[in-house]
Amino acid sequence: MEKIIVVGSGFSGSILARKIAEELKREVIILEKRSHIGGNMYDEYNELGILVQVYGPHFLNTNNFAVIKFLQQYGELFPHNTKLLSFIDGKYVRLPFNFTTVQQLVGAEHAEPLLAKLRQEFYGRDRVPVLELVEHSDNDISAYGTLLFEKAYRTYTSKMWGIEPEQIDKYVLDRVPMAMGYDERYLNKDFQYLPVQGFTKLFEEMLKHPNIQVQLNVDALEHLRLDENAGRVYYDGQPVECLIYTGAIDELFGLKYGALPYRSLDIRYEYSDKASMLPSEIISYPQAAGYTRSTEYRKIMYDDSEVKGSVVATEYPLQYDPKAEVGNTPYYPVLTEESQQVYRQYLAEVEKYENLFLCGRLAEFKYYNMDVCIEHALSYFENVKAYLERGK
Repeated sequence: MEKIIVVGSGFSGSILARKIAEELKREVIILEKRSHIGGNMYDEYNELGILVQVYGPHFLNTNNFAVIKFLQQYGELFPHNTKLLSFIDGKYVRLPFNFTTVQQLVGAEHAEPLLAKLRQEFYGRDRVPVLELVEHSDNDISAYGTLLFEKAYRTYTSKMWGIEPEQIDKYVLDRVPMAMGYDERYLNKDFQYLPVQGFTKLFEEMLKHPNIQVQLNVDALEHLRLDENAGRVYYDGQPVECLIYTGAIDELFGLKYGALPYRSLDIRYEYSDKASMLPSEIISYPQAAGYTRSTEYRKIMYDDSEVKGSVVATEYPLQYDPKAEVGNTPYYPVLTEESQQVYRQYLAEVEKYENLFLCGRLAEFKYYNMDVCIEHALSYFENVKAYLERGK
């Protein structure tokens, strides 16, 4: 029987592999380029006993409890409302920007009439994109939106994405809106959790199935061949029944239309024998040179009672380069009008192959949040299922 192969063991690949193995009772081979499972969700305990998310902080937040219920099959979750601060003009202000931030940035006296206008204009709304404030017809609201945009959004975006905010997809800028009230939760979703034993353990349990075989340190692109005439994908010269690919779509097609832009991170660590190093678990630095945010992982652990000391991980964004020593892991697709046009050319190539399925942030060139990524993989399984059942 021809093989079912999944390339990549992040959420998209792992969920699809588990669903195929469990519901369709079919054998699945997962090919993972790295030496570990979990993709960029991978975490591990360091020498201090701190659970560190190696590729930067991730938090599970969703309004869809089905996502939580699905993950609870593979590990215990604990509630965690993420709290962030932003360091602006030499002081810490709350992130997301909220009514407290207004007072911090313009002063209490000037804040009073502005807060009244914000309450009136955005009555009934929990969060409002900063660009909506900038473009508002009221001069005071627009001026405050512009203040936020110039002091935080423009500088942070330029560092994070390597381009000016005007070039980036509006969806990206809307990811961190202003809270219309005093809500200090960075994420305003109903269900916010972290896994008690970490994400890696959760992935281990998800992939623990007799029908799933995981092969680490395998670059699938060295084994794949796409036969355009036959409309099929081959692995080591042999036809496969189904190939699910979750890596970078441009690399799958040998950069035929040029490289799509992705951003990567250089993460640097600072250690201390102190129990606390930062005033909050995550600090963003929109005005700092080179780096964007720092995370103190001890502060987001389920149980840090046995931990001695602490560690802060600081992120320095840079352009993804697969051949570089630093920055050779793709994190975020850079969504611009130009990059979307190139992506559509690659997408047209995908449609030539009946046994090729692409799923996930890199493969679909979309900036999926974790909850959306999980929901999408669960939904996308139905496409794969329909294809495999037709071939019976």
